[in-house]
Amino acid sequence: MSQTKKQWGAIIVMIALFAMIAFVTNLCTPMATIIKNQGEISNVLAQIGNYGNFVAYLIMGIPAGMLIAKFGYKKTALIGLVVGCIGILIQWYSGQLNAQENLGLVFTVYLIGAFIAGLCMCILNCVVNPMLNILGGGGNQGNQLIQIGGVFNSTAAVACYILMGALIADATKAKIADATPALMIALAIFVIAFVVILFTKIEEPKQAPVQLSLIGGALKHRHFTLGALAIFLYMGIEVGVPNFVQQYLVADGIPASTVGLLVAVYWFMMLVGRFVGAGIGSKVSARAMITTVSTATIALVLFGMFAPTDIIVNFPGVDWGKLELIWQPVPVGIFAFLLVGLCTSVMWGAIFNMAVEGLGKYTAVASGIFMTMVFGCAVMMAIQGYVADLTNYITSFWVVVFCAAYLLFYALIGSRVSKRED
Repeated sequence: MSQTKKQWGAIIVMIALFAMIAFVTNLCTPMATIIKNQGEISNVLAQIGNYGNFVAYLIMGIPAGMLIAKFGYKKTALIGLVVGCIGILIQWYSGQLNAQENLGLVFTVYLIGAFIAGLCMCILNCVVNPMLNILGGGGNQGNQLIQIGGVFNSTAAVACYILMGALIADATKAKIADATPALMIALAIFVIAFVVILFTKIEEPKQAPVQLSLIGGALKHRHFTLGALAIFLYMGIEVGVPNFVQQYLVADGIPASTVGLLVAVYWFMMLVGRFVGAGIGSKVSARAMITTVSTATIALVLFGMFAPTDIIVNFPGVDWGKLELIWQPVPVGIFAFLLVGLCTSVMWGAIFNMAVEGLGKYTAVASGIFMTMVFGCAVMMAIQGYVADLTNYITSFWVVVFCAAYLLFYALIGSRVSKRED
């Protein structure tokens, strides 16, 4: 019985960390709207927060795996939370500087804060994903537990967009300092999580030392290498769709507060999809999930790109301050883009599940490599932003189509396990 209690205690803590990761990570997209209106800022430069946050994964992925091997999951999570507090405080400080006198300094300090916060997110991701997979017993059961964690992850993302939409209000006048309440909430969550985890008993699974010499062995597994690339490109879908929908709607003249409520629906769709994924995760294989949702993503994005802009639909949002349902007229293509959240909902867990299948002794180092690939978000945001600068926001969604097409290839062909380790 005590064993069971310990396991459920660990599961609850890991799921709570999953939610925290989403709240802090998703601050970057609303912040891009603020940065875009600080001056003559390109779409590429506006994504500075995403660059700092996700490039950190490239730096910290392997070291995070080493931290887990040396200190265990609990101590590594505590280290990550301390790092996260530092990152949040630096981002807050950037908002206290005078942007009119030295905009470059403000951006530099904010970038440093986003980078340090990204180091924290990488560490926590390296803790959460393998722990939930292990606690679930691997296979379909492990995938199911990761999907349950994803439900809470999406809930936190919805809360982030609603809160930031309310704080930004008029995007043309918004400053980084306007995000202070959201940053303080994130800081408080980190502190509370630190205390809770400090006093929570977590039974540590045995881990072999993470040695750089093992990297080559992990990369010899074709399905893992292709899976790492799948996560790299997946990030371009998950973050790229709501990010550039938000930029498009704000540029189209819709108030940022309303846009925040609309884009939050994308994350609500992810929440719904993860509820479904958690319910069927033990019965439907990760391969079947990715095949289905990548195909649907391609169809929805193509429809969104080519649908007539003069066909308008009323899209729902919730004014949480008044507890009222709002309806905002948007082009029908935007409606299709936001439905992509249903598809991205199960992608992360399913790709991870397939990528580490049968890796045996290479699992720990593979998890570190896997996390480095999350920096693909920074690369894909820059590419899509560059395409948007050259053409327009809608045309930039060809980048998303390409990413989804690769995921379909990975599900059908690339994820096949050719050899297994003990």
